[in-house]
Amino acid sequence: MIKKLGDVTMIKLSDSDSNIYVIGNNVIDSGTGFNFTRLMYFFSMMRKPMNSVEWVINTHGHFDHVGGNGYFLNAKVAIHELDAPIIEKADAEMAVADFFDGKMHPRKVDMKFRDGQAVQGLKVIHTPGHTPGSACLYDEKRKILFSGDTVFADGVGRTDMPGGNEEQLKKSLQKLKGLDIKALLPGHGLPVMQNVKLALDKINENFY
Repeated sequence: MIKKLGDVTMIKLSDSDSNIYVIGNNVIDSGTGFNFTRLMYFFSMMRKPMNSVEWVINTHGHFDHVGGNGYFLNAKVAIHELDAPIIEKADAEMAVADFFDGKMHPRKVDMKFRDGQAVQGLKVIHTPGHTPGSACLYDEKRKILFSGDTVFADGVGRTDMPGGNEEQLKKSLQKLKGLDIKALLPGHGLPVMQNVKLALDKINENFY
């Protein structure tokens, strides 16, 4: 599936893959890497060569979000400093790679970002809980939040995997409440394109 969301294109390759977002010459998350032919086809539909991607920005280090990083040959990789070792050391346990029958290979991380930094025009909001280095990426100009697996249209990310922490996730959700968000683009499932504040408030109420 490929879906145009204003200046952003959302790609969904399979039920196992994270959503992949293309914004300019940047990609946010890359899926498992198991569906290269389909990924290449979607990029051809966009008339965008895959080697034109300059940055792959990962919202966290789980395999279903980082497994396809290597397919963007000319791209640099950015991820929060706390999840960077998952990629650099090919930490299959922290990446829950076995859950996806995936194999990890050590890869270079070009930028290890922190809370409040800007990455290709996107503000980093450190939102631990799903993983120690989970991060949301906020486009302040367009009021778009790429939320990774921190929060979805109808719930929150799991905390029962290695590095998960429910109390941290609760605090992370509080960090998002004050943002002016017009579109919530999560790591899985459908985007929320209207009444985002209402959706987040409802998720907060249910979570507590």
